[in-house]
Amino acid sequence: MILSINNLLPTYFDAQRANTSDIWGKNIQFNKGELVKIVAPSGSGKTSFMHFLYGMRNQYNGEVKYDNNSLKNYTPEDFAKARSNNVSIVFQDMKLLPEPTVLENLEIKRQLNPYHNGDKVLEMAQRLGVGSKLHSKGKTCSYGEQQRVAIIRSLLQPFDYLLLDEPFSHLDNANAEKAMALIIEEAKLRNATVILADLEKIDFYPYTSIYYL
Repeated sequence: MILSINNLLPTYFDAQRANTSDIWGKNIQFNKGELVKIVAPSGSGKTSFMHFLYGMRNQYNGEVKYDNNSLKNYTPEDFAKARSNNVSIVFQDMKLLPEPTVLENLEIKRQLNPYHNGDKVLEMAQRLGVGSKLHSKGKTCSYGEQQRVAIIRSLLQPFDYLLLDEPFSHLDNANAEKAMALIIEEAKLRNATVILADLEKIDFYPYTSIYYL
């Protein structure tokens, strides 16, 4: 699956924004296996961009295409299939279910379209330091713990593209490194593309491409 954007620009942005952006108003193809960084200062439309790619919002001019099929032509069934098989996401606000336990949050996701078995869930939780929280309700976890759970949840399905909206905003450097190592490992298993949008301009990850939003 190939993702491309063509002259993409939010309807609520002035056309002049394309003059200072590597993304808005441009034609870009994101190929399989890439690790892409979107440097996105506050107010530049970072979350909007990720929601456009995931098909959650369509308040934009231009097109988002997967295998040359515009998201604007997708049916609800098309979106359900793509989100189950091809595109996974870590939302900025995590979107964990508050009452179910951490393990239940993860298992609900995993069982919808399994890529890993249950033992892998436990292994990932231990690697990211949330193994002791598996039987705690989602709402009782700290923001940092919720973020790590949301990252694990995104890795439990098949995907060609993994969209990350400020995935480490509540993590210290050590935990961010562990999480990123797991993300890269899982992406390589699938030969998948990772598109990470964040505020930071410089970090230590070996990105294939960096774009300034």
